[in-house]
Amino acid sequence: QSNSLIVATAGHVDHGKTSLVKHITGKNTDTLTEEQERGLTINVGFAYHQVEETIGGDTCQFTIGFVDVPGHIDFINNMLAGVGGVDFALLVIAADDGIMPQTREHLAIMDLLGISKGAVVLTKIDRVDNARINALTLEIDRLLYNTFLVKSPIFPVSNQSKDGIPDLISHLHWTLKNKNPDTNKNQDNNFRFLVDRAF
Repeated sequence: QSNSLIVATAGHVDHGKTSLVKHITGKNTDTLTEEQERGLTINVGFAYHQVEETIGGDTCQFTIGFVDVPGHIDFINNMLAGVGGVDFALLVIAADDGIMPQTREHLAIMDLLGISKGAVVLTKIDRVDNARINALTLEIDRLLYNTFLVKSPIFPVSNQSKDGIPDLISHLHWTLKNKNPDTNKNQDNNFRFLVDRAF
């Protein structure tokens, strides 16, 4: 069992990736002044969620690390830098916009990088009705066919009311506890190391 899980966000710009990470970790990964003024992620951001488990009478500390990547096409190089070598991916799709160009692009990139586990987060459900959510879920199922996310769970959430976020956190905890230490580690690949950067 590993004591950490590294999770990358992915998806189109303004679909709620950064807000989602903030709700889970309490940290705003948009640290640059320009990011905060524009409401747009430019650089890769990092945040951590600590999990305590009692195992055999001992309290053990586990960490879920989030790599929040830009969704705008102009910053695709930063997105590529962020998703390399992670354990798990969250493909974030806004319920009102639906599947957008960088949704498809980010999914294809993660597929090519060999990421093997993940989930879909359907954000902004407070802006649509149930019929829209059901229709979009079918579209997402078709999008994920023949990708590493096929049959992955879909978590409808609201970053406003926080509905659905506890279920997503529970799933991440379960994934961490059941993680195979060798998952996603191909011995033929070059070594990758994520660095939490500050400027």
